Parts: sequence; structure tokens; C-alpha cells
Amino acid sequence: MKVKDRMSTDVKTATMDTSLMEALHMMEENSIRRIPIMDKTKLVGIVTLSDLNRAAPSAVTSLSIHEINYLLGKTKLKDIVPKKQQVITIGSENYIETAAKVMRANNVSGLPVVDDGRLVGIVTETNIFDALIDILGVYQAHSRLDLYVPDGQGRLAEITGIISKMGINILNAVAYYDEKKNLYKIIIRIEELDTAALAEELKSHGYQVDSVLVVEDTER
Repeated sequence: MKVKDRMSTDVKTATMDTSLMEALHMMEENSIRRIPIMDKTKLVGIVTLSDLNRAAPSAVTSLSIHEINYLLGKTKLKDIVPKKQQVITIGSENYIETAAKVMRANNVSGLPVVDDGRLVGIVTETNIFDALIDILGVYQAHSRLDLYVPDGQGRLAEITGIISKMGINILNAVAYYDEKKNLYKIIIRIEELDTAALAEELKSHGYQVDSVLVVEDTER
């Protein structure tokens, strides 16, 4: 799955001359928490809801509401955005897990998507979460089996072969290395809701079934 498959393309943008009041209204009206800042067609910055809240007068200020609104209307984004702000971006052809790693490494919750110097979208932590949910297929009735598997060639092939021979359809499979146990953990989701026979078959082949979960209520 690539960034282009999950990014939002209806990107609300601002300029350095956009006021804090305008930016706050834009975020509220569109239920967003960040706005790329453009200079014509060039991306020059990004502002987040946290940035705006820090720049706005404190809730305990002695200023009247009219004075607060005046300050919010007078203050421009160029007054609060750091000079030569480094904007971290990603390309639409990158994989979604690359976007997640970049966001995690830089402690940001969203990335403008830029292709050939042109802003084409934005990908956020919400897009990442939605992609993960879809990849794991948790919105349909299924059973989940968690197995601990020692390192070795052909393990996953053998497990899927066992499931296939029992006539059970696999929805998806995920594997990762558990450093604490020094074993691979394989998570398999299947359509079959009665897993007793499969669990016993896997155990008979020496696989450690850590847990079994049957999910029937898949309401979004």
C-alpha cells in the first residue's frame, strides 16, 4: 500500500499572510489539525493546531473577547512560523510504512505529500491507522490465531499449508520478531469461527498457539 492510496487530496492551504483567526476557522470547519503554507505553488511551511494554540492568548488572559479576536485577526502566520522552517515531506509513491517511520522518527503527526515540487496531498496519523485497520482486516467476522514460531525456513509456508488442507480461507497474515521471547510471532486471521480443530492441528505440528480470538461483532 502506497501513500497515494491513503493520502487526503483535498488539502486546505494557507499563505504566510493568513491570520491566526482564519487558520483556526479553517481547521475547525474542516476538522483538520494542520495546514500547509504555500507561496503560490511552492510549499514553504506548515502550521498545526498546537502552533496556533500556543500563539493565541491564554485562556486566563485579562483581555476581552473583542481584544482577543483583534489579536487573532491581526497576527499572521508569518509572525509565528519559524524562519526557514524545515518542512518534512514524502512522495506519493512511497509505501505507507515509510511514511509511518518518517513521522515516528521526526515526531510529527502528518506529512505533506510532494511530487516534483508540487503539493499533491497530505498523509496523517489517522490515514496510517485506517490503513493498518484495513490491512489487518478487523472489520469483518473472523478468528485470529497468534502463534510463536522459531526461526526457520518455510515456517509460514507450512502453517498456511496446514490451514489450506483443512479447507479454511486465510484473510491475512502478519509476522514480526518478538525480541523478548526470541521467537517470531505470526498472527493469522481466518474466516472460520470454529478454531478448535485448527488449533489442535497446529499444536500437533509443534507450533505454540499463544491465543485465539473470535470476532463476530465487526461494527465500524
